[in-house]
Amino acid sequence: MNYIQESLQLAQKTLQTFVEDPKNISLIDQAVNTFVTSFKNKGRVFSCGNGGSMCDSLHFAEELTGRYRKDRAPLPATGISEAGHITCIANDFGFEHIFSRFVEAWGQQGDVLLAISTSGNSANVIKAVEVARSKGMKIVGLLGKDGGKLKSMVDVPLVIDCPITDRIQEIHIKCIHIFIEGIERQLFPENY
Repeated sequence: MNYIQESLQLAQKTLQTFVEDPKNISLIDQAVNTFVTSFKNKGRVFSCGNGGSMCDSLHFAEELTGRYRKDRAPLPATGISEAGHITCIANDFGFEHIFSRFVEAWGQQGDVLLAISTSGNSANVIKAVEVARSKGMKIVGLLGKDGGKLKSMVDVPLVIDCPITDRIQEIHIKCIHIFIEGIERQLFPENY
């Protein structure tokens, strides 16, 4: 039973370390403002990641198009996950292009890409960031470990300094929920 307590204590320690760095609070605020600016200017938000990070990217998008705590107008957000697109691109161009081809097709200047990678080195996320940058999009990164290659490639790098993927993902989902609350507080203040 010790592993249960150890797991919870490590989760608590990872969150505490993240919260105690004032830079992280500032970066979350910067990310929220990046999303809000895009929405106010009729932009859209795209999100991508692999495995659990894809699930987080979808969670982010559905909270924006659906509802978070109270009813409100939907916001234009898409998690890049459509099976037909992914399997076509992976088959025809290679797995490293599954997100970048979507961003190339749909992304425009003023849109935002939420790039999620627990290592900061996912090749397909890196390619998506490169295409987003070439289109004049802003990029928020939810990263882990030391931030990897993506840390210097994104506009807002939120790095969870932990070697364990699941602990990183736990903080990522907390950041995602705060992003959504922050977006709603600015765009739908009547809900708060």
